[in-house]
Amino acid sequence: MFGYFADSGPVVHITSLPLFHIGPLAITNSIFYGWVCSALMCSLFILAARHITLNPKGGLIQVVEAGVEFIRNLVETSFEDKERSYKYVPYFVTLFFFLLMNNWLGLIPGVGEAFSVGGNPLLRAFTGDLNATLAIGLVTMGYVYYSSVKESGVKEYFGHFFIGSPLNPLYFIIGLLEMLTDATRVISLSLRLFLNVTIGEIIISVFSYLGGFIAPLTAVPFTLIEIFICALQAYIFVILSVMYLAIAVNHSTEEHLTDDAIPETINGNAKVTT
Repeated sequence: MFGYFADSGPVVHITSLPLFHIGPLAITNSIFYGWVCSALMCSLFILAARHITLNPKGGLIQVVEAGVEFIRNLVETSFEDKERSYKYVPYFVTLFFFLLMNNWLGLIPGVGEAFSVGGNPLLRAFTGDLNATLAIGLVTMGYVYYSSVKESGVKEYFGHFFIGSPLNPLYFIIGLLEMLTDATRVISLSLRLFLNVTIGEIIISVFSYLGGFIAPLTAVPFTLIEIFICALQAYIFVILSVMYLAIAVNHSTEEHLTDDAIPETINGNAKVTT
């Protein structure tokens, strides 16, 4: 982490800083480190795909398999229609590992003030940048909204916000408030991830500074706690995103089942079959 050897106090940069430009686009240290983490994640997945066996032998590959299986089960159990859930597994598995690796790799020594380019730190955790977490939130919720509308249709999707007739003023206002709450999910997802990662960095930096020449020892307990918190935040981000999508898709499934119900008469008694 950064700030280990600061003389005047722990150095903490809350915002990302530019390293170089590609045309008019400024490439910040958080973007650059996000690219590094993405390359490592892709390499890990390729390695895992080439070494998957029916009888796992343990090691890093089995950890990756366990993570994939964990998220697959999470997505599958969230949807009433299991067949529908399978097509969403790849995105949420990728999202989980992307967040997890960016969170964890932001904790390793050297990320922050250790290396500089043009006076700015070379590396900064991607998820420690509010712009980055907002981008992740926008992409994720965009995917959720697109999939929800695709599964249920525009009319049915917007209709599930209104519990009664939209002609009733009270129901109409409640529906609008529900839509507003739904729109704020991007902000809540992004801020929760950003604040937890950034506050963890600040705490580790402060105790590293207070520890002086034994900084690694004073920072170890808080680093271990942050490792757990980073994994928890990746899980929370994914499970909330899955729940947002599952609610809309399950609502669509229930409506289709109701619409497809066919009344039958057996021995004079009405029976409904699907």
